[in-house]
Amino acid sequence: MNLKETFNTHFPLAILAGICIAIGGTVNLKVGGVAGAVLFAFGLTTVVYYGLKLYTGTAGFIRRHGDWSMLVIVLIGNIIGCLLTALAIRYTHPDCIEKAGDILTGRITKGPYACGLLAIGCGFIMTTAVQFARQGKMLALLLGVPVFILCGFTHSIADAFYFLAAPWDVVCQPIVALIYVSEVIGNFIGCNLYRWMTPEQVRVK
Repeated sequence: MNLKETFNTHFPLAILAGICIAIGGTVNLKVGGVAGAVLFAFGLTTVVYYGLKLYTGTAGFIRRHGDWSMLVIVLIGNIIGCLLTALAIRYTHPDCIEKAGDILTGRITKGPYACGLLAIGCGFIMTTAVQFARQGKMLALLLGVPVFILCGFTHSIADAFYFLAAPWDVVCQPIVALIYVSEVIGNFIGCNLYRWMTPEQVRVK
């Protein structure tokens, strides 16, 4: 599949996936706590059910199901989906702006290195959840999302929504870009931990 075909095939699915995750992020902002973390799982469940393209659901399988250009296209599409949703939420639910800003401020306080390390945990959970879901075992998917949220692990696509929904004066700080890149890299590492560290002959199929 050439670059144009890859873009035409995956980019719309990536935008939709970003919207789904942003919907999960919205309910988390509105409800919060354990309930918000559990309800966030709707976003990832929808992504898996419809076969949409999510960065954290793709990064751990990249060598088998695509190439690096596809992963970049997916990431950009996810961010655009989050941006579209964030703009709508900023207009319709202005009370969410401050809550999103609190999340972003917390990330800034932790800094890029800590956020990158936390992203590794999230990536590991996401690849595990998606692997189980592809086998029709949805429990890991339903549990994995609240687990990573309640652990404080960072999800690069969820944070794309939170960051873009936060007050612009907070978003425009240079450190935000560093934090986001560290989360993208951390998620990728976490998504591939199982594959890198487990001999192929003993992996769960």
